[in-house]
Amino acid sequence: MGRTRDPLPPNLGDSFSLRAAHRAGVGRGRLSADDLERPFPAVRRRLPPDRSEQPDPYRRQRDARVTAARAYAHRMHERQHISHESAAALWGAPLPLTRTLEGAIAEADALGVHVTTIGTGPLSRVRGVVRHRGKEDRTATTHLEGIRLSDPATTWAALGRLPIFDLVALGDYFCRAWRSGHGRPTPGRAPLTTIAALEAALSSGRRVGIRNLREALPLIREDSWSPRESRVRCLLVQAGLPEPELNVDIFEDGVFLACGDLVYRRHRVLIEYHGMMHGAQWAADVERAAALRAAGWTVIEVTAPLLAQPEVLVHRVRAALRSGRGMAPN
Repeated sequence: MGRTRDPLPPNLGDSFSLRAAHRAGVGRGRLSADDLERPFPAVRRRLPPDRSEQPDPYRRQRDARVTAARAYAHRMHERQHISHESAAALWGAPLPLTRTLEGAIAEADALGVHVTTIGTGPLSRVRGVVRHRGKEDRTATTHLEGIRLSDPATTWAALGRLPIFDLVALGDYFCRAWRSGHGRPTPGRAPLTTIAALEAALSSGRRVGIRNLREALPLIREDSWSPRESRVRCLLVQAGLPEPELNVDIFEDGVFLACGDLVYRRHRVLIEYHGMMHGAQWAADVERAAALRAAGWTVIEVTAPLLAQPEVLVHRVRAALRSGRGMAPN
């Protein structure tokens, strides 16, 4: 039977500095126990839960980035902050999957934590840190849950190496307007940032990936609710189709039918993206689509395999618009 370990003070949190632990009265022996990791020098972290059972690889990577950023924050000096992909993860923003050179989905130890040093201060030389140097006149920082990090606009402007569709999805997330509507969460909540703030961050000085950022900026909207919706919208517009309305509440004879992801109201065409669905969610979506079709709407359901064939998706939408009401697109 193993030795019972002394419980750690709960105010230390999941990760903590050795200095904070000593101040809380934790001895060296307890800090060497095998239920604690050493992610960075002078930092300890309670063993995180097993992420291998999390089926969503995007969520796995985001959780790993957040865990690493929270741990490293205990050793940042005053001229440093969490930035780039690590800051985006802390903000909850959607990021594309990071893959290994062999094409496999990267696991936690391969992601690293992005840390920017402002001015001429010393860069971090710690293993597992992706180092950046920033300029004060083009970097705005704030605090989130006690962690100093780049603000949403600066975070977006620092990620110009990402593909354009991913930059649009990030901008859509950061600028989402939380409008009132049928069953919508937290109406009136302030967006994390604005399109004007993204433009200001982009104009503040030279940026890596400036061309991608400039191309993505005019495509960002305030009413997209997911990165897959953002990608579908961009594919349709890129193919020359009209831009759909986003997340529209649809009523027939005063009865609410659905909130459509992407809607061509005049043509009565609605496009829905379906991620991983299970049980009750799948049944509810089937019933909702049936009600819309019974009311005369054409419903195009987009899944990951269809999204991977953009030419097929565009063809389906174009055909639906041509057969729908109103003027057909070119």
